[in-house]
Amino acid sequence: MSILETNGLCHDFGGLDVLFDVKFEVKEGERHALIGPNGAGKTTLFNVITGTYKPSGGEVFFKGKDVTGFKPHQLVRLGMGRSFQITSTFTWLTAFQNIRMGILSKRGIRFNLFQKIDKMRDVTEETDRVLKRINLDGERNIPASMLSYGKHRSLEISMALATDPDLVMLDEPTAGMSKDETHHAVELIRRITEGKTAVIIEHDMDVVFSLADRITVLHLGRLLATGTPEEVRENQDVKDAYLGEMEE
Repeated sequence: MSILETNGLCHDFGGLDVLFDVKFEVKEGERHALIGPNGAGKTTLFNVITGTYKPSGGEVFFKGKDVTGFKPHQLVRLGMGRSFQITSTFTWLTAFQNIRMGILSKRGIRFNLFQKIDKMRDVTEETDRVLKRINLDGERNIPASMLSYGKHRSLEISMALATDPDLVMLDEPTAGMSKDETHHAVELIRRITEGKTAVIIEHDMDVVFSLADRITVLHLGRLLATGTPEEVRENQDVKDAYLGEMEE
């Protein structure tokens, strides 16, 4: 069963076409990687799906509902979470407060009631459980701006999941990480997306092939191939457009 589908999706910037007739499908419960060379249109597709951009043509369906043109906050309420290529935490808040923001959003609690929120034991307990799960319980009271880059990214990834979405969209989750940080991030993503549906934009092919159940390849704004990691790895068109240059 599909949780996300696009049909004939197109987008342009001031007349410059970026996406052409993209039909993209994500099955419920899978980790689906979206790859392609720089300029392929991956982040633009993410932005259209998650409501940052309105498509110039085509449709987006989420859980069987036509959500074309929906705003990001509307999609969050329907069960779609997203992280960004650059960190998007509240840097002046602690790790605990950042995760709590996501949990409050999930529960529909207004963010300007912090004095009362501090007394909500169930919210505090859930936030601490999330921090322990992502190995940030030791940094509970440290401002996000003071975390190491790898831990800051882990916090940002986890914020996308704090709203308990049915679908989480992760844009370049390991960007800028060292080899060790990438390894820890992969294990974190594998653990916290267990039993969930995830779409991941990623340039690191080791990350892609270790996490993805299926892979879609974009090239010059068009869908080039979709399949299992093995099928994509052996696809000659993909090798010519992308994987070959990555392996050189």
